[in-house]
Amino acid sequence: MIRYLTSGESHGQALTGIVEGMPAGLKLNSEDINKDLSRRQIGYGRGGRMKIEKDKAQILSGVRWGETLGSPICLQITNNDWNNWKEGMSAEKEHAKSIAAVTRPRPGHADLSGALKYRQYDIRNILERSSARETAMRVAVGAVCKKLLSAFQIKVISYVTCIGRIHAKDMPEGLDERFDAAENSDIRCPDSNAAVMMKKLIDEANAKGDTHGGIFEVVATGVPAGLGSHVHWDRRLDGKLAQSIMSIQAIKGIEIGDGFAMGIKPGSEVMDEIFHSKETNFYRNTNHAGGIEGGITNGMPILLRAAMKPIPSLKKPLQSVDIISKEEFEAAYERSDVCAVPAAAVTAEAMSAIVIANALLEKFGGDNISETMDNFCRYKQGLDSF
Repeated sequence: MIRYLTSGESHGQALTGIVEGMPAGLKLNSEDINKDLSRRQIGYGRGGRMKIEKDKAQILSGVRWGETLGSPICLQITNNDWNNWKEGMSAEKEHAKSIAAVTRPRPGHADLSGALKYRQYDIRNILERSSARETAMRVAVGAVCKKLLSAFQIKVISYVTCIGRIHAKDMPEGLDERFDAAENSDIRCPDSNAAVMMKKLIDEANAKGDTHGGIFEVVATGVPAGLGSHVHWDRRLDGKLAQSIMSIQAIKGIEIGDGFAMGIKPGSEVMDEIFHSKETNFYRNTNHAGGIEGGITNGMPILLRAAMKPIPSLKKPLQSVDIISKEEFEAAYERSDVCAVPAAAVTAEAMSAIVIANALLEKFGGDNISETMDNFCRYKQGLDSF
């Protein structure tokens, strides 16, 4: 099984992550990780922090000469903004109170709930870790898992389908073409006409001191039937994927396949009929279920769709209450994005890759990548002859 842990604060010295359970012999280098870190940082509507940070991952352990060793992989991303926060975020007591405490919680953030839970009277002790800056390391961990999946011809992609009231309506039919169009768009939307209107909407929000959320899709192709399980509630793959996506900051809803639309249509319109041929074995002509039935993959692409709320940090701040004086004030403003849906989609790719890679290793095991591959190939042969 793959286990991982991240640590670090938004303006701390660095973000770190440890990944355990990766088989030995997998080819991996820093560039495999950095390309996804770069994708996370782009996107129309990102804030000033992206001009400071140029995220690069350093592999500190678990890899030698471009191959994994089977031991824990330790990753580190240095925060360039640390130079401006050496005393304000110092671990040393001598720097205490070097910057003013944050006492005005921002609506929509973890500020107040976190301060109440951990009994903190300086909200910076909450917002530094609850910040979406933490997802940079999750993307790095996800990139390692994507590298594992690629060895089995499994690909995880994403694209934006909605920003605010603007919906993509004219996207390429093929998933590869859809992804390529998204990668060539600075808002990661495969509908070029909708992308223009989305950017205009973001500009309008920026001028008003407002923000926008949206919707994105994540698709995993090449996933074999049989990952996950119906036997126990916590082994259902759709449940694991839903939890992983919902753990991303500002994500407030997720559906798999047709999701909520299935609740308002008759069964005859939303079930994926099963066919068989000697050439392709079992197959389906539709994918309303999003590639998962009974908590188990069915061989069709896994399709996830998630909704991200608008960024709560507003230049035109909302009303709040000071946690010390209890007086009403305008909420504190921390430098933020106007829209981060494209970045959230890349983060969701990473989280999906982590879950699917873990399910792959649960199914096929192996301490070395060649052993895992042998088990995978034998299983595939069994599927073909079923």
